Amino acid sequence: MNRTRLLTTMAVFVAIGTLGAQLLWFPAGVAKAYPVQHAVNVMVAVTLGPGPAVVIAFMIGLLRNMLGLGTLLAFPGGMIGAFLAGYLYKKTDKIAMAAVGEAVGTGIIGALFAVPFARVLLGSSAGALFFLPSFLVSSVTGALIGWFVVSKVKQARIMENHV
Repeated sequence: MNRTRLLTTMAVFVAIGTLGAQLLWFPAGVAKAYPVQHAVNVMVAVTLGPGPAVVIAFMIGLLRNMLGLGTLLAFPGGMIGAFLAGYLYKKTDKIAMAAVGEAVGTGIIGALFAVPFARVLLGSSAGALFFLPSFLVSSVTGALIGWFVVSKVKQARIMENHV
């Protein structure tokens, strides 16, 4: 894929992740679940790989924060999930493993990383169990959506010569 096509594809995914988060969300305990970010992570992990997935997750988190639509906790969870989704897909060539990587990376590792992150940057003293339920609900839901979309796109052979 040439550089212009890659950057354009990345920009489209950033737009979907940023705007989609405001269109599809639901309450998840003390927080809100934004599954579109996680679906985008799985789709990008499969189509572009772990590097672009991390960059896109960072850009979505940055834009959402700049627009007042997110919190700083979007960074650790989104980026860790995106990396693990891309890494596991690259190693196994299985979409399901990208979804597992997103769910584990964001839902568990990201939630655990959020504890010191929230303490240092947000002044919160919340423990790991505070973040785990909402991170898991959001990431599992989004990972399943991403898995479904990528599976259908691959099944229709839309991506074969275009990405």
